[in-house]
Amino acid sequence: MFPEHYSFASYVNPEKSRGEITVLFSGEARPMELHNTGPGVHDYYLFHTVTAGNGDFMLDGKRYICGAGDTFMIFPGSLHQYVAAARHPWEYVWVAFQGHRCEPLLQQLGLTPERPVVRGSATRHALALYRRLRSSLRDAEHPALADLEAAGCLRLLLRELALAEPDRLPAPPTAGTAARRQVEQAMRWLELQYAQPISIEQLSKSLGYHRTHLSKMFKDAIGLSPMQFLMQIRLERAKSLLRSHWSVEQVASSVGFADALYFSKQFRKRFGMSPTEYRQRQ
Repeated sequence: MFPEHYSFASYVNPEKSRGEITVLFSGEARPMELHNTGPGVHDYYLFHTVTAGNGDFMLDGKRYICGAGDTFMIFPGSLHQYVAAARHPWEYVWVAFQGHRCEPLLQQLGLTPERPVVRGSATRHALALYRRLRSSLRDAEHPALADLEAAGCLRLLLRELALAEPDRLPAPPTAGTAARRQVEQAMRWLELQYAQPISIEQLSKSLGYHRTHLSKMFKDAIGLSPMQFLMQIRLERAKSLLRSHWSVEQVASSVGFADALYFSKQFRKRFGMSPTEYRQRQ
């Protein structure tokens, strides 16, 4: 079927997943001299990592010489072509993928059409991830599990590609933006852990900040202390739960209040009515 290759193997994802980022197929090949692919356009992402030899890669009219260790990236809607060298033609592995999170994720990692070749990316870890990815598709007794494993390998592989050229990643934050990111990290922690018994000491310890420093960062950034922000999260979540059939005591416990009476007092203080009155109005 592929007489122009010395060897060719490709494995397709048996699961028709529509997740954030989904592997479509993956494979490996050793093309013959001057083997040409394209020109053409795909509606998915297709990344090749060269393991030996060299060749030429063209994307949207620009030519890139690629050799062992390089990864060349094809993007949806981009006109591409690639040709194996006349001497020492390349060998490569590849993975094709798509999903609604692909573009923003790749942009965040600096893997873009403006820089479609990553040098020095064929690390031992990256090649091991390619092998595991192919293995997950080849031995797909349970398609859903194969899809999960392949997607996990792909995410780790993209991380390896980004680390191969760290200058692709966003610049380190300035002092001001670093403080804001610390606050956002703390806010995210509270948004996920609000149902647990939390103190400012525990929060500071979990995030590695001094409590005074953390409180000042919060005040400067959002005008609230960490515990005021936590109370706000809990009470807003409680409003949502009060629209269900759960009792006031169950709602209070679900949002981190051990005492239902204290919960009712704080709810009235914030919204001007008791939890029961709020439920009746809904």
